[in-house]
Amino acid sequence: MTIKKLALLCALIPVSLCAQETTKKDSTKRKTIKLNTVIITGEGATDPVLTTVKTNLVKKVVQPKNVADLFNDFNGFSLIKRGNYAIDPSFRAAQYEQLNIQFDGGTKAVHACPNRMDPITTHVVPEEIEKIEVIKGPYTVRYGATFGGIVNLVTQKPSTMDTGFHGSVNSGYESNGNSLVSSVKLQQATENYHIVGNIGYRDFGNYKDGDDVEIPSAFRSIDYGLRVGYQIDDRQSIQAHWRQSFGRDVLHAGLPMDTDEDNSSILSLDYRLSGMSGFLKEVNAKAYYSYVDHIMSNTRRPSFMMTEAVSAIEASTAGGKIELKMKPTEKWTLYGGVDAMLIARDGDRTRLVKRNMTGDLLPQPMVFQDKVWQDSYVNDYGLFAESKLAITNKTMFTAGIRYDLVVSDIQDAATDFAQLYPNLGQRDEHNISATVSLKHKTSENTTLEVAYGRGVRSANMIERYINHFTVGQDPFEYVGNPNLDAEVNNQFEIGFKGRTKYTTGIDAFQYSISGYYAFYDNYIVPVIDPTLDRKFMPNAQPQEVKRFINLDKAYKTGFEASAQVDFAKYFNASTAFSYVYAKNKDLNESLPLTPPLTTRVGVGFEKEKFWGSVDYTIVSRQDKIAQSFREQATNGYETLDVRFGVTPMPKLNIGVAVLNVFDETYNNHLNFSFVNQADFTRTPITDPGRNFSVFVQYAF
Repeated sequence: MTIKKLALLCALIPVSLCAQETTKKDSTKRKTIKLNTVIITGEGATDPVLTTVKTNLVKKVVQPKNVADLFNDFNGFSLIKRGNYAIDPSFRAAQYEQLNIQFDGGTKAVHACPNRMDPITTHVVPEEIEKIEVIKGPYTVRYGATFGGIVNLVTQKPSTMDTGFHGSVNSGYESNGNSLVSSVKLQQATENYHIVGNIGYRDFGNYKDGDDVEIPSAFRSIDYGLRVGYQIDDRQSIQAHWRQSFGRDVLHAGLPMDTDEDNSSILSLDYRLSGMSGFLKEVNAKAYYSYVDHIMSNTRRPSFMMTEAVSAIEASTAGGKIELKMKPTEKWTLYGGVDAMLIARDGDRTRLVKRNMTGDLLPQPMVFQDKVWQDSYVNDYGLFAESKLAITNKTMFTAGIRYDLVVSDIQDAATDFAQLYPNLGQRDEHNISATVSLKHKTSENTTLEVAYGRGVRSANMIERYINHFTVGQDPFEYVGNPNLDAEVNNQFEIGFKGRTKYTTGIDAFQYSISGYYAFYDNYIVPVIDPTLDRKFMPNAQPQEVKRFINLDKAYKTGFEASAQVDFAKYFNASTAFSYVYAKNKDLNESLPLTPPLTTRVGVGFEKEKFWGSVDYTIVSRQDKIAQSFREQATNGYETLDVRFGVTPMPKLNIGVAVLNVFDETYNNHLNFSFVNQADFTRTPITDPGRNFSVFVQYAF
């Protein structure tokens, strides 16, 4: 950690997230510590425009592998799959750093592996996530630089309504892979403080697809966390959260190597001062630091006979935020503040070449050292202001502007990379983002939302500094470009949502629909550069090399729609649609990783002691592909999942499920292809076949 990073981290402490309010229970007033970890608070007028929330994640757990699996049936989302562990969420064909993914309103952790074996979603326990909040585009400037949308993973809040010692024990099993998971959570809470600790263990085997083909996808992981919150006085609260995750023997079917070890540590500190009178109403501050130590090798792969390869790499993320909430008038709320995110990576790959290109043993193996990240950093310092003005009791106008100073450098460039870019050095970028939106209640139960956002994203470290590594879906070597311009997303969207109620006041029908159009400036893509030659395995195919460049003519458009009707007191029926069309006009093809039309239909029931659901998913054929990425057209498929939960006694919950009931053999369009596997050609990874699971949770 550099002196500059340490100074910034220290400057941002104290830090944000708990408040105090008075709550009635049994006619007795008592304090509760309220964690300021959420973006969407349930206040329709002041919440960000064009948002969606997935809730009940704790109640209806059915064996997710990592946090990304919680997005599997979330309308508008798809999964980018490299195996059963390294899974990334994609939203509206935006992925990776195009999505601003964070924990609890701002904590972040970047991956160390250039192939994303360890995305942010692998560094938190799925059962710890209480809900997922999504802002569908660059429609706020308060939560960091945002290009395609914000995803906030909200961890469970301590229950302070019942003080004292409490806890829960979870255990689960999956038949497809003989997979086991278990976790324990303990909590001590009083009116003024809480202490929460949790630990979890996961052991997953190789799953089989619908044709009974075993897919190399096993992994083991241990996670634990400790959270301490304290109410300093009636207006101030502070919280510290420490978590670590350890992955072992992770098999990646769609990547050239496997993970031997993946160790991550995340520390966040949060402070809140509220209840002030006058112009300034509230101060929130956050600081965090994360470190990922990653070791991968090809020990289990066919290429090991020719060359032994081991990579030991590391990544650190430091940052924080200070935000002021001000009210110049009763109807005008103003937010302003500063934030920062500092990313640094380094590490090498060691290759022991044992055979020549004809397969003959070398008399003396040759050792090579390849610089993976070339000791690079990308730091983002942001300044933002966002205004919310209640024009009328039914209409809220929001406008925001954000400035980001992005500082990047490469401090240990490989010889060939330095020759390709002879003027390497620190680079400063100045980015301006902005948004305006209008939220209008057309009636008591219906809302119209209109928004424009300009989201700006500077190139990530792979796009800047990767040097002849295969980091995409295709087998090309990729070369970074430190001179890339920041890509800009100009996104327009209109949405309409509402509900009708029974005479008893209970919702009878809920619906929402939104459509959007976005055009991109300086869109970053890798294309074949005829001036570059393959560096590693020079006789391998393809011989061409890709370099990242900016394109000017790209856009996407699409919609999401959903509806749910409640009937017969305990039953409901729902449906959801999502579609996105993306176009790279420069290359006259689709943008890569664009999901097809997806339709979901479900029927469920819920009573006090048991619940159930039947979910049918229809994924259409995707033949709008990016040929330059060697994407393949993907056939459509249909899956049926059945889930059931019961509470046989107080505080004991049991959930069972049959996933992919008809044992369908299929692959999602966003799946990577098998690579460097003994028994597989380079075809997309198939998903699990029929799978029985059971999950038991006891709370005390």
